[in-house]
Amino acid sequence: MSTLPLDYRNRPVAVVGAGTLGRRVALMFATRGGQVHITDPNAEQGKQAVDYAMGELPAVAAKVDGGTPGTVTYVPDQADAVANAWLVIEAVPEKLELKKAIFAQLETDCTADAIIASNSSSYASRMFTDGLKTNDRMLNTHFYMPPGATALDVMSDGNTAPEVIDFVLTTFPEYGLHPFHCRKESTGFIFNRIWAALKRESLEVVYEGVSIPEDVDAMFSMNFGTKAGPFRMMDQVGLDVVLDIEEHYAQENPNLPEGPRILLRKYIAEGKLGVKSGAGFYADYPKPKPKQN
Repeated sequence: MSTLPLDYRNRPVAVVGAGTLGRRVALMFATRGGQVHITDPNAEQGKQAVDYAMGELPAVAAKVDGGTPGTVTYVPDQADAVANAWLVIEAVPEKLELKKAIFAQLETDCTADAIIASNSSSYASRMFTDGLKTNDRMLNTHFYMPPGATALDVMSDGNTAPEVIDFVLTTFPEYGLHPFHCRKESTGFIFNRIWAALKRESLEVVYEGVSIPEDVDAMFSMNFGTKAGPFRMMDQVGLDVVLDIEEHYAQENPNLPEGPRILLRKYIAEGKLGVKSGAGFYADYPKPKPKQN
């Protein structure tokens, strides 16, 4: 990569995807007084993302060293949203072909010095940047659940310029984030790879009838001192998303047990996706409001 976006403080950040994580990523990059654009084909979801980010922004910015609230706006057209952005973060569902299409378009739409990152939770960015002409500025930046969880994985796509990795590792902490360098390609990166094993075995224990979600969570919380256990956490993420991730792991490793995926499919078939549908492994969530036509 010939140039870096050294004037980043005077340029917007763009987030492609207005879902649960996309809006939270946008929130973090608005904590230093700058502009953040969210783009999504679903205008209602885009509006909800802006409402969430702007509502949380004053309190989150106050916790960032030197923070001051910026602005988060919804921009319907992706090309307009990424125009002049110094950083573009893809945060769309875990669908490989979708990510390939978006990255190919971003290569065309973004300025030459823009850093293009993926928030994918399971795919190495190599899988959708191979063959692109400027994949030396592309990489994984996998966020967890900011603003509460501010750690993130930073991983090369195999061709990422070292100066891009260094720039991200140095710059992201200005926004209250804590990047960790994944030093070689790893499905699931660092923490998610460890979490996947815990999650998968928890699902297998319930699938086999050894225990129930409530008991697994209670024991997990007692032993590790956490507020929530694996099943409550999966409900927060969305069981459809959890299944997409598990399917990807299984494609790479056919020896993984099928029980966890069978259990997830059963709940999804019943319309139980977790918090976003009002019920998942638990049924004590607010029911979602019906969509307005």
